[in-house]
Amino acid sequence: MYPGRLDEKGRLKVPAALQRYFESLPEKKLFVTSLDRRTAAIYPIAAWRASEQFFDNYHDDPEAAEAIFFIANQLGSEVEMDAAGRILFNSDLRKVVKLEGELHMYSYRGHIEVLTEELYKEREQGSTVNAVTALNTLRKAGLR
Repeated sequence: MYPGRLDEKGRLKVPAALQRYFESLPEKKLFVTSLDRRTAAIYPIAAWRASEQFFDNYHDDPEAAEAIFFIANQLGSEVEMDAAGRILFNSDLRKVVKLEGELHMYSYRGHIEVLTEELYKEREQGSTVNAVTALNTLRKAGLR
């Protein structure tokens, strides 16, 4: 988990470990968006293309796929990390997700999740309440 904050131009300074990860990618483009209007996400462009394939091929609930894909494209933009290790979040995304003040970043399923302080505390509380049950479930499934 990494702390962060957007600067006055809407750029997020990425921690050194994540900078090295993004710099190591063959394609430097990133897709910065939200899928739920509550969290932001930074996808390497190859990971975002895989998500687009998922949306195209998901037939169990096409309306759900279309709704989430719409949100992602409405709020998303292709960007590149600048030489100072900053990633620009467009104004629509900043406004809808309320990306102000302290932010928290972590890597999850091939992308970076960006949480507001409020959502971070909400998730922290929820995970604490359910941690023992969740851990037991995952250990039974093979987590070591």
